[in-house]
Amino acid sequence: MDLESPKKIAVVNGPNLNWLGQREPEIYGKTTLDELEQSLKQFGSGLGLVVDCFQSNSEGTLVDYLYQFKQQGGQGVVINGAAFTHTSVALRDCLAGIELPAIEVHISNIYKRESFRKTSYTAPICLGVITGLGTAGYRYALEHLAKEL
Repeated sequence: MDLESPKKIAVVNGPNLNWLGQREPEIYGKTTLDELEQSLKQFGSGLGLVVDCFQSNSEGTLVDYLYQFKQQGGQGVVINGAAFTHTSVALRDCLAGIELPAIEVHISNIYKRESFRKTSYTAPICLGVITGLGTAGYRYALEHLAKEL
């Protein structure tokens, strides 16, 4: 790992994750999105990564952000598309189009939940999927991307 040239990674969170820590804490935990983002920036720095965090409840805004991130030299993506994981062809096509290594993350185990959550449009174009390990899944994704890049 070249610590003199940090790799730029986006951590992208989709709809409702702005309510992390408040919305269904029995499923998603008590960590807020701000706490998660700050810890990931610090953790990523120790891996030689510059972590840019972004969250939106809007599908188009997520797509726009990802294209802009690629244009600005971004090198990898950790994505929790939340509900858009299971519904958004646009998000899937964007991830395929930017051609950056991506890892899909879910805080809860999507395979223990409603049947519609078991389908992911984005997983087939990601390096891997981490599901059900809480917010630690984001750190595992950053570790893997640091090794891949």
